[in-house]
Amino acid sequence: MSASELHGDHPALDLLNTVMTVDGAKVERWTSGGDVLEWLRTLEEGADALPARAPAGLLEAARALREQLRGLVAARKDGAPVDVAALNALLARAPRRLVVHAQDGALRLANAYEGEPTDALLAPVVEAAARLLTEEKQDLVKRCENPECTLWFLDKSKSHQRRWCSMGLCGNRHKVASFRKRKAAA
Repeated sequence: MSASELHGDHPALDLLNTVMTVDGAKVERWTSGGDVLEWLRTLEEGADALPARAPAGLLEAARALREQLRGLVAARKDGAPVDVAALNALLARAPRRLVVHAQDGALRLANAYEGEPTDALLAPVVEAAARLLTEEKQDLVKRCENPECTLWFLDKSKSHQRRWCSMGLCGNRHKVASFRKRKAAA
């Protein structure tokens, strides 16, 4: 999975988008812990600190986290109460501390997460989700307008009129369908 395959414009929404619907069928983009690790690398933040191999249980932990966060994001978007205790429990599983690294004569400040290896790897995404739920305008958190699409995105467009997960995916399909409809009516 490459960075060009990320359509959510936010790590937490990109996490939700790792399972999608294509031609009416659910498509799971993660089939191994290695897939999750590769996805984490696409997020770039702290990618150099990721292990070479996925720890045991990473796939299951990432999928479970994704569904927990999906429920929290959907609740917030729909105006329902957000389970703050569940979000705080996720944050508590891998506490963060700052560490300084010396690298090529320069000092670099970085985050270090404690806890189980899987929790520590997923902690930056949990933090991103917490920021999404608390700091972002919820009217900018959107679902793709294609009724067959299940992808989410943060509308960072200047006019905040973004409608599609991606112009190359659903936006183009909508334009082609509209054109064909107009052509058939003429």
